[in-house]
Amino acid sequence: MARLGVGIIGSGFMTRFHIQSWRAVRHADITAICSRNPETAREAADLCRRLRVGEPRIYQDVREMVRDPRVDAVWVVAPNYTRVAMVEQICEEVLSNRAALRGICIEKPLARNVSEAKQVVKMVEDTGLLHGYLENQVFSPLVTRGREILWRRGAAIAGPPYLARCSEEHSGPHRTWFWLGQLQGGGALSDMMCHSVESSRLFLTRPGADREYLQPRAVTGRIASLKWTRPEYIRELQETMGREVDYSRHPVEDYAYGEIVYETAEGQTAIAQTSTSWSYIGPGLRLTFEVLGPEYSLMSNSLDPESQVFFSRRVHGPEGEDLVEKQAAEQGLLPYLWDEAGIYGYTGENRHMVEAFLDGVRPTEDLHDGLRVVELVMACYMSAELNKTLSFPVDGLDDFIPQVAQGTWDPRSVIP
Repeated sequence: MARLGVGIIGSGFMTRFHIQSWRAVRHADITAICSRNPETAREAADLCRRLRVGEPRIYQDVREMVRDPRVDAVWVVAPNYTRVAMVEQICEEVLSNRAALRGICIEKPLARNVSEAKQVVKMVEDTGLLHGYLENQVFSPLVTRGREILWRRGAAIAGPPYLARCSEEHSGPHRTWFWLGQLQGGGALSDMMCHSVESSRLFLTRPGADREYLQPRAVTGRIASLKWTRPEYIRELQETMGREVDYSRHPVEDYAYGEIVYETAEGQTAIAQTSTSWSYIGPGLRLTFEVLGPEYSLMSNSLDPESQVFFSRRVHGPEGEDLVEKQAAEQGLLPYLWDEAGIYGYTGENRHMVEAFLDGVRPTEDLHDGLRVVELVMACYMSAELNKTLSFPVDGLDDFIPQVAQGTWDPRSVIP
C-alpha cells in the first residue's frame, strides 16, 4: 500500500488540530469526515481542501463511512461518551467483512473508566486490526528530543532519571460536554492528566524498552474545585455553556494532582508527579515538563517560545486563539507558537501512526497504553476520594466510577 486513506470521526476542536498537522504527514490523505453536525463537518472538509490534505466525503453514519473503499484506517476523535458505541459499530463492520480497514486510532482518553476502556480494547483486538492510542504529547518534540538527549548524554553516564514532573493547564474546555462529569468521565483529571501520566512515563522509560519497564507500585491523587464553584463563575459557566452546566449542584474538579511511584526493570524507584488545571490564567495553554536525574535535569515550558509580540493598550482587537490555544488576552507581551500542531505533538503522532499502518506494524503507542493510562487516572480519583495512597494494582478499579462522573462529588471533601 503506497498511501493510506484516513476517515476521521468527529469534527470539533481536536479534529482541526489533526487536520492542520496533516500538512506534514506524507503518504496519507484524509478521505472522509463523519459527524452528527453537518455544519462543522463541512467546515472540517473545507479545511482539508484548503490545506490540500485530502478531498474528504462527509458522512453522518459511522458504518457507512467505514464501508467507503477510500477509507483504510479510522481516527476516532468523537466525544468520550460516544466512544464505546462508535468502536462497536466499526468493529461489527470489520468482522462482517463489510469494511476492509487496516487500522484504527482512538483519541485520548481511551474511555471514561476502566470498564469502558477494557471493552474498547477487547472489541478492537477481536478484529485483528492494528491500533494506535492518540496521545499527542508523547510525540511532542519538547518531549521526544529532550528525552533522547537526557538518556543519551545524561543517563548513559550518570544513571537513569528518577523524577518526572509534567503538567498541563488552561482556563477551561471549549465544549459543553467537557464540563459534564457524566458525559466526559470526570473533570480536569480525566480530561488532561492522561497527557501528563503518559509523557512522564515516557521520560522515565529507557529508550527501546517496552511498557513493562516501569511498574506502578503506588498512586496518590487529589482533586479540588478552586475556581469554577465560586458563585460568579458558576453563573459565567451557565451563560457560556448552557443551563445544564450547573456547578452549584453537580461540579467536577478544575484542579488535580497525581503522584505515581514506579519500580524500574533494574529495581530502582522512579516517581512521576502530574498536575492539571482548568483554573490557570495566563497567556494560554501551558505545558511544562521537568525531569531530574543523578547529575542532570530538563525543564521545558511551552509558553517560553522563541518569539513574542507586544500590543499596547491602544490596540483593541477581537478575541481569538490565533497566537496560542486557550489564548486569554489580546494586549501586552504575548507568546505565539509558530506551529501549534507540531509543538503539541499532533504532527509526529499522525506521521507515526500512518507509517506504522502502512508498514503493517504495531504503533509505539497502542490501545494497551491507553488502557494503562485510564487505570492510573482512575486510581488517582479513587485515592482522592479515599484520601490515601493506594497500592497498585488497585482492587475494585474495574467497576469504579468516580463521584464526579456520578454527579455526587462534594468539593468540600478536599478538607478531611
